[in-house]
Amino acid sequence: MPRKRNFAALLRWWRAQRGLSQLALAQRAGISQRHLSFLELGRARPSRDMVQQIANALDIPLRQHNALLVAAGFAPEWRETDLGAPELATVNAALDYVMAQQEPYPAIVVDRHWNLLRANNGAARLVEFLVGPLAPDAKVNLAGALVAPDILKPYLANWQEVVRYFIHSVEADAATDGTEETAALLTRLRSYDGVSEAMAKAPLTANAPVLPMHFRKGETSLKLFTTIATLGTPQDITLQELRIESFFPSDRGTAEVLRSWAPNDRSAKN
Repeated sequence: MPRKRNFAALLRWWRAQRGLSQLALAQRAGISQRHLSFLELGRARPSRDMVQQIANALDIPLRQHNALLVAAGFAPEWRETDLGAPELATVNAALDYVMAQQEPYPAIVVDRHWNLLRANNGAARLVEFLVGPLAPDAKVNLAGALVAPDILKPYLANWQEVVRYFIHSVEADAATDGTEETAALLTRLRSYDGVSEAMAKAPLTANAPVLPMHFRKGETSLKLFTTIATLGTPQDITLQELRIESFFPSDRGTAEVLRSWAPNDRSAKN
């Protein structure tokens, strides 16, 4: 993203990020190509409605939508509410419900930079088995824990394959949100030992429908695949950037181990 945060520069940058010609973007936004050209050159000043039209046409995330408004001289449109705020009570209840339904299998809630916000009992048991219990107020970044050489890597038998897919997902995030924070996260992840080699390695021939994360510690082997869910119609920056990741066993042995760790859970008996 350009350091010079004026509207014209941001508009040009976002159009290039989306791979759109001026004509294509003008058609999406319902304006003339000439007017769009004037906006990109700084020869015309957009109205608030025009900024919103263009942001929607570019499919810009809410956080960056606000940045585009501010660059054009307008107040932000979208709020960023603390997840614990009373007005998000129904969303929090939904998150708790989803994670409870996932028991005894792990489920977590993370933000756009993979900072851990919430975890169910299944996730806590998995983490405790692999690396020991976490302090109640510990700040955990799942991206760093996965890619760094000294946290999960020693227990992840197919670390190279998993990290390659994960780095590609962060690359996609960086292209989508265009923030310095996501770009910095990507740079940090790429700097860890072994990542360059993992990225350069040719992908394996697919021998399963999904790539599992294969954890191995002592005699215990766990193979898990994940699904990632987001809120469907977020109108708040915090909610748009939430991800709910649920872990499922890839084989019967993994399912039995996870259930055995939670003998008193109602769901462990299903």
